[in-house]
Amino acid sequence: MRSQKREVGSEKQPARERCSGSPVVAFRGLLPSPFSLLPLFLLTAVPVISVEAQGGKAVGTVIEAVTVNDLDGNPYDFATVLGKRPVLVQFWATWCSVCEALMPALRAAKAEFGDRVEFIGVNVTVNQSPARVRRYLEEHNPPFRTLYDTRGVVVRAFEAPATGFVAIVGADGRVAYTGIGERQDIVGVLRRVVK
Repeated sequence: MRSQKREVGSEKQPARERCSGSPVVAFRGLLPSPFSLLPLFLLTAVPVISVEAQGGKAVGTVIEAVTVNDLDGNPYDFATVLGKRPVLVQFWATWCSVCEALMPALRAAKAEFGDRVEFIGVNVTVNQSPARVRRYLEEHNPPFRTLYDTRGVVVRAFEAPATGFVAIVGADGRVAYTGIGERQDIVGVLRRVVK
């Protein structure tokens, strides 16, 4: 599978395409049946190198500031960072192999940019529990603040098509990049976005 990226100045990609014959799964609310999870599991079971983002808010779009809880039930308001400094948001789950493969790139980005960028990991809560997520966080220590999106609020705000989806929002509050897959040039994108 090829890399999926969209950056400022790139041509707009069709909102819905097929990726190697597998439909891109949308998290737009509660899933209607267990069978609707099948494409998601198939998508994450096959290694994805990196693919231009299909779905997700278009580059240049202003992201709506939403509020979602962390694992302890404390609210996190995106208005505290959107439009004030760059924000990287990764949509992930403990079972997502693409998300695991992205960890080195996220760690490298955190090491280079530190507090100049807000790093947020949105757990999509599909086949997840707070206890399972906490165990994962203790074992892997990801380089982001973890939010637990039980109602799909952040997923809808970013129109995240699947786990492994990364969105980078510039300090102006506009989407500067969206991508999905294992080999996203997160550090390279942040070098262009962070002033």
